[in-house]
Amino acid sequence: MSSASPMRRSKAFNLPNMLTYGRLVAVPLVVALMFWPEDHWSRWAALGVFAVAAITDYFDGYFARAYAQQSALGRMLDPIADKLLVAASLLMLVADKTIHGWALWAAIVILCREILVSGLREFLAELRVSVPVSRVAKWKTTLQLLALGFLIAGPAGETVLPGTVVIGTILLWVAAILTIYTGWDYFKTGIRHVIEE
Repeated sequence: MSSASPMRRSKAFNLPNMLTYGRLVAVPLVVALMFWPEDHWSRWAALGVFAVAAITDYFDGYFARAYAQQSALGRMLDPIADKLLVAASLLMLVADKTIHGWALWAAIVILCREILVSGLREFLAELRVSVPVSRVAKWKTTLQLLALGFLIAGPAGETVLPGTVVIGTILLWVAAILTIYTGWDYFKTGIRHVIEE
């Protein structure tokens, strides 16, 4: 019993998992900074926290593979942290009307896809079916994070780079299109296994 406890602690607090915990902590920080009364410093601070969190999304996986520190906890929390960061950012951007009009549909597509894929992954995991992340899905994630970065900068970014919100909106639409494509791949895999069952 005593010998198993340090092992559990070491896996729970290895570097990849610590980066994932950091990303979870970043979610309420980004929300709080974006909820702050409209001020350029708060938007830049929100962008800074979001950017660091987005970077850890790459490095936690890299370190887990490089140092053979994959864990069940990490595999569970990593997609949860990613989806919370994206969903919370999208909701705050809609709330402050940075995302509005037709761009709302891009945000809805991205949110619905995340829910769909989460459900399918849970179902496929019960069947012990692994669905590897495709190259297109990685591009989708990268464009999604870039789009959110530009949109979080929003009015503050316009003072440095005019058209910041437009760039972010275009990237959001491209990410939404890739989201539909990758979501369809997951859906086909899930339906095939449902029929087989």
